[in-house]
Amino acid sequence: MKDYRTKNLRNVGIVGHSGAGKTTLTEAILFYTKTIDRTGRVEEGTTTSDYDVEEKKRKISVSTSIAPCEWEDTKINLVDMPGYFDFIGEMVEGLRAVDLALIAVCGASGIQVGTEKAWNYVNKNKMPRAFFINKLDRENSNFEKVLSALKERFGISVVPIQYPIGSEANFKGIVNVISRKARLFNPKTHAMEEAEIPTDLIDKIDECKNMIMEAVAETDEVLLEKYFSEGELSDEEIYRGLINGSANGDISPVMCGSALNGIGIETLVEDIVECFPSPEIIQGIKARDIKNNKEIAVKIDENAPFSAFVFKTIADPFVGKLSLFRVMTGKAKADSTVYNSNKDKQEKVGTMYFVRGKAQLPTSEIVAGDIGAVSKLQFTGTGDTLCEMASPIAFEEITFPAPSMSMSVLPKAKGDEDKISSGLTKLLEEDPTFKISRDVENAEMIVSGVGETHLDIIASKLKNKFGADVTLDVPKVPYRETIRKNADVQGKHKKQSGGHGQYGDVWVKFEPRNDGEDELQFVDQVVGGVVPRQYIPAVEKGLRECIQHGVLAGYPVIRLKATLHDGSYHPVDSSEMAFKVAASLAYKKGLQTAQPVLLEPIMHVEVKVPDDYMGDVMGDINKKRGKVLGMEPEDGYQKIIAEVPMAEMFKYATDLKSMTQARGIFEMKFERYDEVPALEASKIIENAKKLKEIEE
Repeated sequence: MKDYRTKNLRNVGIVGHSGAGKTTLTEAILFYTKTIDRTGRVEEGTTTSDYDVEEKKRKISVSTSIAPCEWEDTKINLVDMPGYFDFIGEMVEGLRAVDLALIAVCGASGIQVGTEKAWNYVNKNKMPRAFFINKLDRENSNFEKVLSALKERFGISVVPIQYPIGSEANFKGIVNVISRKARLFNPKTHAMEEAEIPTDLIDKIDECKNMIMEAVAETDEVLLEKYFSEGELSDEEIYRGLINGSANGDISPVMCGSALNGIGIETLVEDIVECFPSPEIIQGIKARDIKNNKEIAVKIDENAPFSAFVFKTIADPFVGKLSLFRVMTGKAKADSTVYNSNKDKQEKVGTMYFVRGKAQLPTSEIVAGDIGAVSKLQFTGTGDTLCEMASPIAFEEITFPAPSMSMSVLPKAKGDEDKISSGLTKLLEEDPTFKISRDVENAEMIVSGVGETHLDIIASKLKNKFGADVTLDVPKVPYRETIRKNADVQGKHKKQSGGHGQYGDVWVKFEPRNDGEDELQFVDQVVGGVVPRQYIPAVEKGLRECIQHGVLAGYPVIRLKATLHDGSYHPVDSSEMAFKVAASLAYKKGLQTAQPVLLEPIMHVEVKVPDDYMGDVMGDINKKRGKVLGMEPEDGYQKIIAEVPMAEMFKYATDLKSMTQARGIFEMKFERYDEVPALEASKIIENAKKLKEIEE
C-alpha cells in the first residue's frame, strides 16, 4: 500500500439493520476499487469481511471487520459492522474507529429498527453520518418513499445528493444532483457510462439541488447570506459546505444504488472522497491530559506526538492476541516502545499490520487517522490508549451495553472445566459485552450476554476455537427459606455405651428476624451456668452450619434469630461435639414447627419502550407474577419500573425483543427476597426432592 497523508484518508463505518446489505456493499466497493478480483457472496460465505466460521454458518456478520481499499489518491477504510442486535457492542467499538457512519437502508423495507438504533447512537455521540439506500433493483423498492420517511423521522438535514434513474427491475443508473451528471450502468462491462438526465427527472433534480443548497446555507452564515442575495450557490461552495456540514453532523447526505449488482458503486466511491470529511476536519476527540489532569479535545494531526486508541481485540488461538487501533496523532512505528496510559505500563510494538478481513498486510508506519493492528501486546485491552511517555493522554473509554441474559455453562465432557474457563477468559478480551461469574452455591459457571444468539455464538466459539464443548442451560434460582412463627424447642444428644459417653442438652428459641438483616442472629441468654461457657460457641457453630440447608427444600435459611436460654450438661460426658449435635437437633425440630416458608429473589426491573408497546409489556410483566411500580417518560421512551421474580426473567431479553420488535431495552438488579406463592412453592419443593433422590 502507498503511504498516505491524513488528508487522503476516509474512514467509513457501515451500519444499519441486519440484512440491509452492509457486507455486500463493502464487497462491492472492494471489487470496484480493484482490491479484490471477484465479489464474494454472503450466502456462499465468500465475502472479505465475514470470514469467521460463525458468520459463514449463520450468514450474518458477528464481528466488526476492517476492509481498506484505494481509489485514485485516497485510502478508504471501510468498517463493516453487524446489524444484529445481540452484537451491538461490535457497532459501538467499530464506530470509535471511523469519521463517518454510512447507514445502509433497504430500498424495499425502508426504516427498520436497526436503522433507528444506528441513528440514535450516532446522533447521541454527534457523529457525522450519511445514508445509502440499497437494493433499488428489488421488487417494491421505492427511493422517494424511503427518502421522505428518512426526512420525516430524522429531520430536515437528510438531503439526497444522488437520484436513481429507473426503479425496481428497470433501475439502471444514478444522477449526481450537484454536478447534474447522469450515468447509466452497462451490465456487460459492469461500468457506469455518462448519459443525459432523463427529461422526466429534470424537475426532480432541481428540487433536490435546492434542498442541498438550503441545507448547506443553514450551516454557514456566509453561504446563507449569499444564498439569500443571489438565490444559489456554486458547486464548489456546495461541496465545501457539504463536507463541513457532514463533519459537524448537521447534514446527512443520501446516496443510492444496488450493492449486489454494482449499480451506483462508482458514484458512491466518488462521493465518499468528494463529500465525506477526512480525519483532519473532524471535531476534536475527547481525552484527558494526564499530566495536568484536565479534559482536552484532540484533533487528528500527523505532526503531533504519537497517540492511538485500541478499539477492538481479536483472540486467535494460533496467532495470539491482535489489537486493532486507530492512530489519533503522530505516527505509529514498528519496533518501538509506547506507553499504555490506562494500565500505566510500557508496551513493545513489534510488527504492525493493515488488516483486510482476515488478511494481514505488514507495514512499518501508520499515520494519524489510519487504522492498523499489532499482535501480542502484553497489557493492552479494548478501550486503552497508547501514547508517548513524555506526553501521556487517555482517550475516553468505550461504554458497552450491560448484559441482559444469563445462562449456566455445563461441560459436555468431564475434566473440560479448565479449558472452558481459559477459553472464556480469552473470549472476554475480544468481546467486552459478556461477563463471567461463578454461582458458588450451585457450583455453576454463569455467562451473561446481550441475547440468546450472542450466548449461542460464545458457546460455538468455545468449541471451534478452544475445543471445549458445552451446553447452555437456564441457571438455578438461588431460593432461600425462613420461618413465620416462633418455636421454643429442646435438642438433647445423649449417648452412653461403654467408655466415654456424649451428652449435650440445649433449649433454643427460634423466631423470625425482623430488623431487615438476613444473617443468623445468635443470642446467648444462659444464666447460672446451665450450659458451660466453653460450649456456647459450639452451639452457635452448630446452628451456623445447619442454616446452609433448610427443612423444606434444602435451600439456605435467612432472617433467623436463635436464642439459647437453657440446657444441661454432664461433668464428664459433655463436649463441644455433643453440644454441636444437640444444636442441630433443636434446629430441625424448631424449624419444622415454626411454619417454614420458601423465599425467592425479586428483581428491580426498568424497561424502556416506545409508547406503542406499553400495554403489551405491562401485561407481560403481570403474567410473570410481576408488579408495576410506576412509569416515567425518558429520552422519548416510556420507562416502566417494576419488580419481578428472578425465576421469570431468565429469557426476558428474548421476550422483550419479540414483543417490541427489538425496540425495548431493560436493566435489572437484585432487590430483595420475598415469599413464594404456595402453588409455586410446592412445585419447587417437589423438584428439589426429586433432584435429591437422583443425586443419592
